[in-house]
Amino acid sequence: MCRVLGLGLIIAAGTAAAQNSASPPPPNSTPAPVTPSQIVAAAPAGDWIAIAPQDLLIMTLAPDRAGRARNVVIQLMPAPFSQGWVANMRMLAQAHWYDGMSVVRVQDNYVTQWGDPDGEDPAKAKPLPPGLRPVPESDYVHSGSLPIDARIGALLSPANDAGRFSGFAGGFAFSGERVAGAMKSWPMHCYGSVGVGRNVSPDTGTGAELYAVIGHAPRQLDRNIAVVGRVIEGIEHLSSLPRGTGDLGFYEKPAERVAILSVRLASDLPRAAQPRFQYLSTASESFARYAYARANRKDDFFIEPAGSVDICNLPVPVRLEGRGS
Repeated sequence: MCRVLGLGLIIAAGTAAAQNSASPPPPNSTPAPVTPSQIVAAAPAGDWIAIAPQDLLIMTLAPDRAGRARNVVIQLMPAPFSQGWVANMRMLAQAHWYDGMSVVRVQDNYVTQWGDPDGEDPAKAKPLPPGLRPVPESDYVHSGSLPIDARIGALLSPANDAGRFSGFAGGFAFSGERVAGAMKSWPMHCYGSVGVGRNVSPDTGTGAELYAVIGHAPRQLDRNIAVVGRVIEGIEHLSSLPRGTGDLGFYEKPAERVAILSVRLASDLPRAAQPRFQYLSTASESFARYAYARANRKDDFFIEPAGSVDICNLPVPVRLEGRGS
């Protein structure tokens, strides 16, 4: 299971108010690297965190019209968020339940959704494996403080303050608030985020029906639907699919759907076939410099540095082990 990082150079969430007046960190004193991609490429090996194979889902779609393979790699959400749904998804993958399912919905600037096309018909729906557990709505939110890095908080728009804040944990972005002295936080719907489809409350979904964000971050979904991971490779195989013409982008004809051949945990693949991904530690100096460069582009193309950045426009860099990101 992915672990929440032992973050260095951090302040507690309760001191987030001080971040509002913090000055952005200065750029590196050397002239290069200057672009975000150059900073990431120059990050030392010690700034990269390996993603455990049990925290990776490999979804294989049917080949495209040209016969090219289509694999989508999902990094599962680490604790303290969404662990009930993540446990269900591991169980579904190990039972090979997702095999034979389909992409059923593609809504422009919103989501691509997959699952059982007959899931709403009890007579036709594929039986779920035993042992899946219902997850309460209270698990959309984590109660308790998480570390906030003042270097990053000073760059965010909107800026962190005493009441609302954003940060990173385990390589994922989260948002939070202080209410009556209590700290609450939750994962965000950013581009590439994977969430759990559900029916009307109090249903929270099992993890059998999933979607990936393929448009502008739909942050109105935060705390209303479980975020359980993010696509770290192959998002183009989901974002480039034809848009559905039915309500909410659902495909109206079975022939329009894209078949899912298999979904496997990387840990269940032969060792030689297990992809070895790493993400850039959000506690590292390299990530702080990368964030500053995203907020204050100063290379030749840019005229005015923005001075701040939305946290969903700070995607945590990912690379295959031994390769640049």
